[in-house]
Amino acid sequence: MVAEGDRAELRASEGDGRPMAHEIHAEMVANVLTVVAAEGDPLTEGDTVVILESMKMEIPVLTEADGVLTRLAVRAGDVVQEHDLIAVVG
Repeated sequence: MVAEGDRAELRASEGDGRPMAHEIHAEMVANVLTVVAAEGDPLTEGDTVVILESMKMEIPVLTEADGVLTRLAVRAGDVVQEHDLIAVVG
């Protein structure tokens, strides 16, 4: 995940021989303004997953891995705290 020049947390989860799943976590407290991608969508590195809003700034949350969006943990209108799970790309 990349958020306006800030390096966000991207954690790789080891599985049972399947490709690594990448968890996208919030870097700051923010409102989920828009959900751009849906579960099952194929994503390419750099695609926008959600747009967050904090201090009147819109912050696109981008994936740093190719894959399929396997889990979307937020909805528009949600408030995320620092380190909250936003999505999983596998």
